[in-house]
Amino acid sequence: MALQFQCLQVFSPLSPVATTRSPSSSRSPSLVIASSKSHTAPLLGRKLRAAVIGGGPAGSSAAEALAAGGVETYLFERSPSSAKPCGGALPLCMLSEFDIPAHLIDRHVTRMKIISPSNIAVDFGKTLKAHEFIPMLRREVLDSFLRARAQSIGANIIHGLVLNLEVPASSNAPYVVHYTTENSMRSLAVDVVIGADGANSRVAKSIDAGGYTCAIAFQERIKLPEEKMEYYENLAEMYVGNDVSPDFYAWVFPKCDHVAVGTGTVCSKQDIKQYQRGIRERAKSKISGGKVIKVEAHPIPEHPRARRVIGRVALVGDAAGYVTKCSGEGIYFAAKSGRMCGEAVVRASEGGERMIGERDLKREYLREWDAKYVGTFRFLDLLQRVFYGDNAGREALVEMCGNEYVQRMTFESYLYKKLAEGNRVEDAKLMWNTIGSLIKCGIVGSRESDSIAAFL
Repeated sequence: MALQFQCLQVFSPLSPVATTRSPSSSRSPSLVIASSKSHTAPLLGRKLRAAVIGGGPAGSSAAEALAAGGVETYLFERSPSSAKPCGGALPLCMLSEFDIPAHLIDRHVTRMKIISPSNIAVDFGKTLKAHEFIPMLRREVLDSFLRARAQSIGANIIHGLVLNLEVPASSNAPYVVHYTTENSMRSLAVDVVIGADGANSRVAKSIDAGGYTCAIAFQERIKLPEEKMEYYENLAEMYVGNDVSPDFYAWVFPKCDHVAVGTGTVCSKQDIKQYQRGIRERAKSKISGGKVIKVEAHPIPEHPRARRVIGRVALVGDAAGYVTKCSGEGIYFAAKSGRMCGEAVVRASEGGERMIGERDLKREYLREWDAKYVGTFRFLDLLQRVFYGDNAGREALVEMCGNEYVQRMTFESYLYKKLAEGNRVEDAKLMWNTIGSLIKCGIVGSRESDSIAAFL
């Protein structure tokens, strides 16, 4: 039975703009806080105010949803011109779902190769239909577009470094974002905070959301001679092997006028440059003569955080840990989680008219997210533990990827983010082929491989 609280209305309107704050000041304006059996009381004379920390796909998508839904929205971005090291691949459905214009796309990848530790190469795009492709773009281009769109809808963009989030001692007080901009220290009091500030999230630390294991991604952007760039016109390559990563894969992905060459690891982060030398050596004949134009490194979360909603604070994107194992996909899940969280705040606050609480965020955002995606994250975690643990597993993975049924099911699920319809006969063949590959590579009998067989 739900508890019924007496309605408290302690109101002092929040300033509509950020105010300069003395470092020694700790006073915060009061907010309307109200609870009842069904919902909170309406805010008086103002709209719900939200701060979104981080202006990547997660933060921008959250800010856009909030502003469109009537919430007073502030989007903080530290470095608008910087770019996260990222392969830049999008699922095809994201173009229409998030209205990504065609001119942002650098390459339409229709061919993929996955290359085993023994340099056996498998073409992994044979089942793509004529209209299907993997969009490749640069993160700095996508992020800038999404921020600008959120701003055009009504989000207030603040170019500043968030130093910390002051968590209220009582339920009827605001959260206070302390940040620096233009060499001055400022503060902003808000009702709700969405943390979209990456793997090293300061928002997560402020609310004691718990830690998680991080991988490191390292990437070089290499401008190739024109004749070599033609080879990668519509081709992406993935390399596996102990020489390029002990627990992930390396890549060569095409961009507008260069290729992104990179790798990642969680268990041997101190050796990341060694693995980068490994991928450059493996792809040497195709990238030699190129000039490195940019070097990037960034932490990547390995699993969702144990706590992603605390009080009136929610985490999305990398800050929440929404990067899939096995594939390392994060852009779509970042944007999707940001949008879902923003829309959840709008629903719970009835268009910014009411205060919300932790139970609202858990019900409208977290429960919906977990119901939709937690199974995907768990299964891909299992796949990574089976196939990326050693070179035998990687050889088995590449062998399986040569199967056209595996390719079709993989691409339908990846491109459209929905469970592909299988065929019982083909599913049975896949199960036996998978077991055969595991036996051939000597990895049958492990707990993970037995779980894969049981799943299939």
